[in-house]
Amino acid sequence: MDKYYQILGKVLSSGKMQSNKKGNIRYLLNEQLTLLPADLLDIFEGHTIARKKLKNELQLFMRGERNVEKYREAGINWWDYCGSILVNSYPTYFEKLPPLIERINREKRNSKNYILFLGSTGTESNQAPCLSLVQFQIEQGELVMTAYQRSSDANLGLPADIYHLYLISRQIELPLKSITLNLGNVHIYENNIDKTEQLLAGNENVKFELNV
Repeated sequence: MDKYYQILGKVLSSGKMQSNKKGNIRYLLNEQLTLLPADLLDIFEGHTIARKKLKNELQLFMRGERNVEKYREAGINWWDYCGSILVNSYPTYFEKLPPLIERINREKRNSKNYILFLGSTGTESNQAPCLSLVQFQIEQGELVMTAYQRSSDANLGLPADIYHLYLISRQIELPLKSITLNLGNVHIYENNIDKTEQLLAGNENVKFELNV
């Protein structure tokens, strides 16, 4: 079982129950997931991921595109509930990523911690980023990425975030050593628990419900 499926299994077996405005969840606090290139390959080969849509989504984020219609045109409809404009969401912060990547590629300083911060406490938003920080470090000529997620939907959000981080790493002119995700709250919504069990039992065709 790959490391992503291990997290799903751990949430199912050890998670506590909690209610929030989106519904009931089974959750764990402060989990960590460290992925080597081979682990990423296992996940991408063994789990259905909307690669083309996620690649297009990241490109739109990095262009600072806030118009939800532009995402629909790219076949991405999971932002429809936000209305017509993404307010203080991912594009607001990811548009700072291209110059940061350019700087990393130019400097490649081993002693430098390059950091992208996402989100701001108390800022009005129709979808606050679940990803809060991405850190880029260089160790012996290899890229080490670390991310902190304040909240992680294990079924839909987590695999998408893993793929986004991988796509970001591909833009940096260094071999990838690892991606580590620190998950403040990783959870499975109650209406997706049965489908998660089916996924772990080998049914790769399950469709998870988006809770908004």
